[in-house]
Amino acid sequence: MDYFKQDLASLHADLVAKKMSAKELTQATFENIKATDPKIDAFLHLNEDQALAQADALDQAGITDDQPLAGIPLALKDNLVTKDEPTTAASKILENFTPVYDATVVSKLAAAKMVPVGKTNLDEFAMGGSTENSAFKTTKNAWDQTKVPGGSSGGSAAAVAAGMVPVALGTDTGGSIRQPASFNGIVGMKPTYGRVSRWGLIAFGSSFDAIGPMTRSVKDNAMMLSAIAGHDDHDLTSSDKAVPNFAADLTAATSVKGMRIGLPKEFLADGINDDVKQAILAAADTYRKLGATVDEVSLPHNKYGVAAYYIIASSEASSNLQRFDGIRYGYRAKDVKNLEDVYVKSRSEGFGAEVKRRIMLGTFSLSAGFYDAYFLKAAKVRTVILNDFKAILKDHDFIMGPVAPTPAFNIGAEIADPLTMYMNDILTIPVNLAGLPGLSLPAGFSNGLPVGMQLIGRPFDESTLYKAGYAFEQNTEFHTKVPALGGQN
Repeated sequence: MDYFKQDLASLHADLVAKKMSAKELTQATFENIKATDPKIDAFLHLNEDQALAQADALDQAGITDDQPLAGIPLALKDNLVTKDEPTTAASKILENFTPVYDATVVSKLAAAKMVPVGKTNLDEFAMGGSTENSAFKTTKNAWDQTKVPGGSSGGSAAAVAAGMVPVALGTDTGGSIRQPASFNGIVGMKPTYGRVSRWGLIAFGSSFDAIGPMTRSVKDNAMMLSAIAGHDDHDLTSSDKAVPNFAADLTAATSVKGMRIGLPKEFLADGINDDVKQAILAAADTYRKLGATVDEVSLPHNKYGVAAYYIIASSEASSNLQRFDGIRYGYRAKDVKNLEDVYVKSRSEGFGAEVKRRIMLGTFSLSAGFYDAYFLKAAKVRTVILNDFKAILKDHDFIMGPVAPTPAFNIGAEIADPLTMYMNDILTIPVNLAGLPGLSLPAGFSNGLPVGMQLIGRPFDESTLYKAGYAFEQNTEFHTKVPALGGQN
């Protein structure tokens, strides 16, 4: 079977026409995961029996034209809670945690009759940019197993890029969908803050976190976002704006002609890899040939984004993670003599180094005497960065640039230097600070490794990003390239 080369629409058509059954597709998916994942280590948990039973039930009921995602397998990042299935956030402190409810996005995909096959690896509590901070394993890049897959959604990205699943969900707090999508040569969407409900997502930074799809093509990504977006009474930050059928406008007639695109000079400044620069400049030329105008613009406060983000996000993390205390659920230290021992030893043993680092940074930033100097100042910088984006997007349809300063780096190369690792997010973090949508898609290669391009849009204007991404995809071949891995059908 060659269905791992098919898009979601053709997979669905084959299921409706009974060229294959949902159970056959699901079985083949597990066979492929078992053949490929030992090289990649993308999955933390597989739910084979439940998935096969679900697929068989779908076959018995019959899959029809009005169910465009029914019967299609997907993977879920393991910080999305799943009823009666383990959810660990890749942390020892939640190693044996089994939720009693599904996250809203999981419920929506169940309603769409998709088939979840397992949970993917991540940096612990989504804190990291390489998936090396997992308590359980290090995921490898699908293109080169000596390289990181990016993070924190590295497991989801690598699983899609390696052809193990056609689609996966990730989460993006400071670039955690877009950067691993870039490193693995796939498409990743960080939606506008509030477009997708966060209910059931284990929180890292509550004013940043966004759930989004990771796929092999722009159109597949658009289909997935329509399925998971929308207002949720459980999440007061979710928007009640109508959710378009994002994929409906992606046709042969889709065009960027007449669009104005901003290319910030800061996105191509010193520190950006030469191959990455050349890929983005070539992409700008492609857009010009398609009838768009590309202007040099400026995001003058972009350089302050990393500092502001790590103060605010770490402050939110220190608050969100205080619930993991060894009392109510999760890991509890064994050798304890009193209540203080329970708290201190459980958290010391259960959390990894990066999580502890951010809890301490956030607690310090919120402490008396330092709140005004750090947290409040960072919040003001956040507003300034948002205003920079507003000024450009007032006159431009979207902003383009690289996703990351470099292609995927070596496993172990930067994990020992947190500041260097943090600076890898310098191009993605400002989008989260501003709450804007950002789309990552393949735009080139550097020494055999994918290079991703980022498109940044106005609030709730994912449609324009999908149209621009689709037009670029249809006029280039980067998305057709796949890693040379054994075990793919």
